Parts: sequence; C-alpha cells; structure tokens
Amino acid sequence: MTGLIAIALLLTAAFATLAALTRDPARQAVVLSGLGLALAFLFTVLQAPDVALSQLCVGTAITPLPILLTVRKVRREPARKAPGGDDGPSMDGGDGKDRGDGGRRAGRGRAAR
Repeated sequence: MTGLIAIALLLTAAFATLAALTRDPARQAVVLSGLGLALAFLFTVLQAPDVALSQLCVGTAITPLPILLTVRKVRREPARKAPGGDDGPSMDGGDGKDRGDGGRRAGRGRAAR
C-alpha cells in the first residue's frame, strides 16, 4: 500500500509541475484534467472514495471543459471593430491622405496667415 501511495504522489507531483510549466491554455486544460485524474487516484489509494469521486467529476471534467470552450471561442473570433464600422479617429482628414497635421487643413480652424 505504501508503494501505491508513493506512485500516486509522484504522479500528482509530475502532473502539477507539468501544469505549471505549460504555456498554451488549451494544453494546460488537458494537463489539468490529468492532474485531476492523478488526484482522484491518490484519494482512492488513501481510502477516501467520496473525495475521489468528487475530484474525478470536478477536476477531470467540470473545470477543464469551460477553459477549453473559452480558449476555442477566443481563438475563433476575429477582432471586433468599434461601433459604426469606424476604427477610431484618423489622422487623414477623412479623404485617406495622411497629412500628419491631425486632420487639420489650411482654411479650417485658425485662419491661415
């Protein structure tokens, strides 16, 4: 029994380290699911089946699923534009030519001298 506990602890430590070192959120969710499975195995070995079942449900399925769905939605959506189809203020005076004067033309605003 002591050998199984040691294996379960090593497996849990390995998955926890892997989860901390993984950069991609989708892969983190998969590794987090493996960590939940390792913890469920550890709780089973430690003779806590009720905690193991809870961990199996929450840590293996319920927590990683929303993370994966969110990552999928964020990666699929294109960048949104500002309301009205305008990307914001431009520096070209509205005709597409960049004058570098912030959109001011001679004759607008202050009188030209």
